[in-house]
Amino acid sequence: MQRTQTLDNVSTKLQRIAELARKAPQMVIRTLAHHIDVEFLHVAYQQTRKDGAAGVDEQTAVDDAANLEGNLQSLLNRFKSGTYHAPPVRRVEIPKGDGTTRPLGIPTFEDKVLQRAVKMVLNAVYEQDFLNCSYGFRPGRSTHQALQALWEATMKVGGGWVLEIDIRHFFDSVGHGHLRAILDQRVRDGVIRRTISPLLANVYLHEVLDVWFEQEVRPRLDGSASLIRYADDATMVFAREADARRVVKVLAKRFAKYGLTLHPEKTKLIDFRKPAGNGDEPGSLDALGFTHFWGRSRKGDWVVQRKTSRSRFGRALQRVAEWCPRNRHLPVREQHEMLVAKVRGHDNYFGITGNSRALGRFLHEVKRTWRKWLHRRSHRARMTWERFRLLINRYPLPWPRIVHSVYRR
Repeated sequence: MQRTQTLDNVSTKLQRIAELARKAPQMVIRTLAHHIDVEFLHVAYQQTRKDGAAGVDEQTAVDDAANLEGNLQSLLNRFKSGTYHAPPVRRVEIPKGDGTTRPLGIPTFEDKVLQRAVKMVLNAVYEQDFLNCSYGFRPGRSTHQALQALWEATMKVGGGWVLEIDIRHFFDSVGHGHLRAILDQRVRDGVIRRTISPLLANVYLHEVLDVWFEQEVRPRLDGSASLIRYADDATMVFAREADARRVVKVLAKRFAKYGLTLHPEKTKLIDFRKPAGNGDEPGSLDALGFTHFWGRSRKGDWVVQRKTSRSRFGRALQRVAEWCPRNRHLPVREQHEMLVAKVRGHDNYFGITGNSRALGRFLHEVKRTWRKWLHRRSHRARMTWERFRLLINRYPLPWPRIVHSVYRR
């Protein structure tokens, strides 16, 4: 009952902020921090993942929960007085599909809670401003909605010309002077602005790309065009090649104005038009973990189809291949529980209509990898394929499942 009342109180505050921002889209909001209180931090705490990696202080959610009320009150006091300083983030390198790595910062759990609270407040403001073309890290929006929007945009123009946009080192390139100027247009609460990192991508690119495309680019084009953006991943779809090439000429200059650089190899214009039947190989594009290509429907019509991209498929299998040898001496039941979770997690993202074959391949490769390392864990009890078939009957892995079906939608 108390948790429900707390959630209702916080929801009411957020609705008031959103209503104010919606009614006055040109107004600069100077005070937001006073909305954040202990109730607010309680809700932020409940919404923060408890199983994430620890930050530099090595404190976990379990440690924080031991004296939750006191810890939240201390955090609030430091936040309101301006004495709170976010600890350094712990840096780890995450492998990418091209063999390189990208840095990932892991904040402390306390900082995650505060960032969550600040993000809730800022979302209430900026959700009134954000355009329909952005999908990343917004409440009620998802990657699969972005995928659906991309599918609809390409189908509408028969594929058209697709511009894949890749910003080189985006999070390291955001100009703080430009960011302050952008924030000055809407939020000038200094207490709030010290902790806004979760919204940087959307706030920055909303101004740099979304508003520019909608207000300055599209009205000057001869044909139809669409923008689909998920955080710093963006794709433009053009009905006409001339329009696409005009935008390509000015895009780098627009980004450079805000301190951003386009990756010269990953930013590319793709001829994605529907196959004309003259023997030419139709184009394909990679976006949001999927390869998009033209194929025949059951009725024989050309449609845009999607399958797991080669790089993401390889990365997913690599994680399984690294996990199995490290855990091969665990009881089979425990190994089975973890592999079930991994397969289901894979299907939860990649289980879209038309991707059954790739899901089946992934399951087959997981089984092969599991048998391989069970086979190597003992010289006396070899795991032959015949023995493994008996084991997999007792400990079955989930059958491929289409989680995101256009038919159910």
